[in-house]
Amino acid sequence: MPCRTRLNLFDPIQGGPGVVILDGGLATTLESRGHDLKDPLWSARLLLEAPDAIRAVHREFLEAGADIIATVSYQASVPGFAGRGIDREGSLELMRLAVRLAVETRDGFWAVPEHRAGRRRPLVAASVGPYGASRADGSEYTGDYGIGEEDLYTFHRDRWHLFGEGPADLLACETIPSRAEVSALLRLLGETPGRPAWISLSCRDETHLADGTPLGEVARACDGVADLVAVGVNCIRPEWAEPLLDELRRHTAKPLLVYPNAGEDYDATSKQWSSPPSELDWEAASVRWVRAGASGVGGCCRVGPDGIRALRGALVG
Repeated sequence: MPCRTRLNLFDPIQGGPGVVILDGGLATTLESRGHDLKDPLWSARLLLEAPDAIRAVHREFLEAGADIIATVSYQASVPGFAGRGIDREGSLELMRLAVRLAVETRDGFWAVPEHRAGRRRPLVAASVGPYGASRADGSEYTGDYGIGEEDLYTFHRDRWHLFGEGPADLLACETIPSRAEVSALLRLLGETPGRPAWISLSCRDETHLADGTPLGEVARACDGVADLVAVGVNCIRPEWAEPLLDELRRHTAKPLLVYPNAGEDYDATSKQWSSPPSELDWEAASVRWVRAGASGVGGCCRVGPDGIRALRGALVG
């Protein structure tokens, strides 16, 4: 059973070197290694077909310097696996496998003495993707779901409690685009007292969630939640990172996270990336993000281990 303390997982930042370094885009790194993920399950497809490939990419991010790695469960859900003819119990077992792959890889990495020099023991975050990810239609970037908070609560409940009872160090709610989905997740967080989690938001611009909710409104709603260890933004354009951090800091005292994508455009219909990546100097920009209040910095889609290694070099040395 996991530890049920109210430890703030970001406390070590205050006396440690630099900031917590998050990992990068797990699924797009798997794609870059030759895996075809044009599938409603996206990276979760490899839980069925190539679990060793998942282990290998987790290891790459750890070797690149990630202090936290996220499981391959972003697009894993009971309804999603049902589309492959997998029943509820089989779906839950696949999600347990996602956590086990990350925990075992982290433990194997940390068992090597030379990996410990100048490092904190890496954490495993169970990735809780938004409802829109299960639809595989890009709606995690709009929040246009057509359902309300109660249905969103029901969608997330099984997966939430599975991860809450498992060996991951915390839950990472990622790319959350709507006020209703934030509310549903905060309800579930209240059902697992002592279980740390963060919420990272999908935004349409520098001041609003993808569904148009003012970012400050959501930040204030998160501010007093004891087991919520951080609030952040992810899969945003890297140019938006600094103003989004500024806006979050105006409304919450929580530790802040930022993990942008590479700045390319994604077509949810063709499942193709277009336009060149951002020309922003990530290493210089990451220093500004920390000055703007970021306690955790990483990457999202199309940011691989080399990008994380560069971030660590810029922020930790």
